[in-house]
Amino acid sequence: MITTRRRAALRLAGLALAGLVLPLGPAHAAPDSDVTAPVAQFQAALSAVMKASGASFAQRYDMLAPVVERVFDLAVILRACVGPRWQSFSPDQQAALGHVFAQFTTASWIANFTGDSGARFEILPDLRSVGADQIVQTRILVPGREGHRIDFQMRQETDGWRVVDVLLDGTISRVAVQRSDFRRYVAENTATPLINVLRKKVADLSGGSLPS
Repeated sequence: MITTRRRAALRLAGLALAGLVLPLGPAHAAPDSDVTAPVAQFQAALSAVMKASGASFAQRYDMLAPVVERVFDLAVILRACVGPRWQSFSPDQQAALGHVFAQFTTASWIANFTGDSGARFEILPDLRSVGADQIVQTRILVPGREGHRIDFQMRQETDGWRVVDVLLDGTISRVAVQRSDFRRYVAENTATPLINVLRKKVADLSGGSLPS
């Protein structure tokens, strides 16, 4: 039997937020800080992608991908998802896996945030600390529906604050869900099965419009 928590985790893995409902309180103004700025930048880019619903998937991908790669630390996220076996992969395999993981991450956001539904993104004013990391709490408001909570775990790096995880309902980690999903494809000394699986997912999400 699939538990309620597992169902939520599976939805996070696909970023299929349209069906989630979470009662929310009154709106708050977004805090102005270096920590929240990357999240605001990402949300603005995602809003622009949704409004460009008449553009092709590849065109929307070109709009969002540079922002995802700037705001998210995809290398840190990928290594956390793969775990210790990352070190057993050859440099070429690490590079190939990094490339397709970046494609998969961007394609997932685009595929699940399509159409101009009038969705509005808000950053809540209070930050939460997890060790040295900061959690930026946000919600997505869609006219006629209840809102969704989705938080971003931020880490300060040499080039500023970057996203290292996404949390549904403030607790369910996308990294943890992907680590569970990737485990069966990660074999000792080879990343090929996982690379192939992610390539297939990217092709399915994009309708084959993105080069592998």
